[in-house]
Amino acid sequence: MTAIDYMNFAVAVATIGLGMIGWLAPRWTMQQLDMQAGPSNMAFTEVSAVSGCLFVGIGIGVLVLNEPMAWIALGLAYGGAAIGRVTSILRDDAGSRQSWTFFGTEAALAAWLVLANMPTG
Repeated sequence: MTAIDYMNFAVAVATIGLGMIGWLAPRWTMQQLDMQAGPSNMAFTEVSAVSGCLFVGIGIGVLVLNEPMAWIALGLAYGGAAIGRVTSILRDDAGSRQSWTFFGTEAALAAWLVLANMPTG
């Protein structure tokens, strides 16, 4: 395995781990993200799905496929998250230290996964 393979593997495992937390501990996740449920408690299913199993599924998927385009797709997902987050930071005056940290992490993971896994010829 190359250094790129090890880094990709680490990102996938971290993605799965964070997804497991969102899926299995949505209340805790919501507390960490300063979110709260409304009258229908729909927020719990949203966190379980989008901050949880979506990440578990894509993390497992890239590990199983282990193809450059799969890793790039994961990078594009992180890139989309980074764009959505920075848009909200600027539009909604939501520029907390935590928001900027999450943005930086998402942007860095996106850049790594896309650039490190681009076909070279």
